[in-house]
Amino acid sequence: MPQKTVADGTRTGALAKAPTQAPARRWWILAVIAVAQLMVVLDATIVNIALPSAQADLGFSDGNRQWIVTAYALAFASLLLLGGRIADLFGRKPAFLVGIVGFAAASALGGAANGFTLLVVARALQGAFGALLAPAALSLLNTTFTDARERARAFSVYGAIAGAGGAVGLLLGGVLTDAFDWRWTLYVNVAIAVVAFVGGWVLLGSHRDAADAKLDVPGTILVAAGLFSVVYGFSNAETHDWGSPLTWGFLIAGGLLLAAFAWWQTRAAHPLRILLDRDRGASFVAVLLTGAGMFGVFLFLTYYLQLNLGFSPTRTGVAFLPMVGALMVAAQLGTTVLLPRIGPKVVIPLGFAIATAGMAWLTGIGVGSSYASAVLPQVIVIGVGLGLVMPPAMQLATGGVAAEDAGVASATVNAMQQVGGSIGTALLNTLAASAATDYLAGHNPPSRQVQAQATIESYTTAFWWSAVLFGAGTVIAFLLYRRGVPKQDADAAPVVHM
Repeated sequence: MPQKTVADGTRTGALAKAPTQAPARRWWILAVIAVAQLMVVLDATIVNIALPSAQADLGFSDGNRQWIVTAYALAFASLLLLGGRIADLFGRKPAFLVGIVGFAAASALGGAANGFTLLVVARALQGAFGALLAPAALSLLNTTFTDARERARAFSVYGAIAGAGGAVGLLLGGVLTDAFDWRWTLYVNVAIAVVAFVGGWVLLGSHRDAADAKLDVPGTILVAAGLFSVVYGFSNAETHDWGSPLTWGFLIAGGLLLAAFAWWQTRAAHPLRILLDRDRGASFVAVLLTGAGMFGVFLFLTYYLQLNLGFSPTRTGVAFLPMVGALMVAAQLGTTVLLPRIGPKVVIPLGFAIATAGMAWLTGIGVGSSYASAVLPQVIVIGVGLGLVMPPAMQLATGGVAAEDAGVASATVNAMQQVGGSIGTALLNTLAASAATDYLAGHNPPSRQVQAQATIESYTTAFWWSAVLFGAGTVIAFLLYRRGVPKQDADAAPVVHM
């Protein structure tokens, strides 16, 4: 019987069986995809720990330091949807392999940088090739695993990597910086890329599911410019203030451009049909809020462990491992057991609620607190909560999508995570800085003890606002998700390559 594609890009009707890889081959493909995704995700944080060493070596100012992070975020976020569509149009295997090679070359260039400008250029190139690699990797996962149970397991692994990659980056960055120097936080990508490239070349097949479609040039320009403006605006909030035209001007421009993009989709010949499904839209929001709130854990808890508890970079990374372990266990439970039985309207709000409780509990840190009592139990709870949100949301955001839209659906997930991270970084940094300033203003002249307490006030303020973001996720996810088990999981409908 013929197959139909409904308006939201979901396959319906009787579906012919697609050629599928042998079970062992599929799991090797998952390993290759996981390695590539880990490289992209950890690079958002691995350089952070090495920044002080890079700054001392290359001699750039504190004001310029943030561009090492921002250049990556700007290129990655603004080009993601274009990268996803390129994967759909020209084949996911070529996009995956080109993305890996380009990312590795940019990393080698950054590691060899002899000045600030070259390092920023290398980071921007990393972001650009990452924007091609990340959606290709996720869409390959989406089209490789067609059995519902296997797909759930695969997404539990992928979602855990996406959620915990930041913590792994902190650990690896600390180890490499301590053992060698900051340049190895970039050079390490070359070794990772070799493994991913060889595996991808041998194992992956190339499908051009949207070969007959055309690139929506006006829509691509609108969404790229809109995402660039939003991320750039929030980045300027960190270095300037919220009243600066470079902040609110770009945020307004970004909002208008994205609104224009949404309007254009109602008229375009090749619209993004993936945006029309309710559960998928709810999942995009969940990923965005998770990305925003997670920075309250990674960024400010890193400061607390190193500056207040005196942890080395390596020990700081190790301190996050219990959260990573809890996240991975909860990811497996959420995607393979809970989601297929009770649906996202219960699982994802529950995860957000647990993460909210964990973040609120983490606000109890003090100047003389210990890791074992004031940090360890809390990060385990947060890991459980994030594990129940991130992998199920990513699975729902890309599940049931027509094969020719898999790349752009995957790109949208990555874009939500990146934009959420930019929002969280800017918002929480601003609120934390204001809290510290307000505390010091009430204690003049400030003693060393007062200054130490001011930093605690800044951290706990960030943690409370992260809890607010997760709390908002609890309510929004409960309101937006449909009741019951999603049809794509209940029917176990395979993705078909036509």
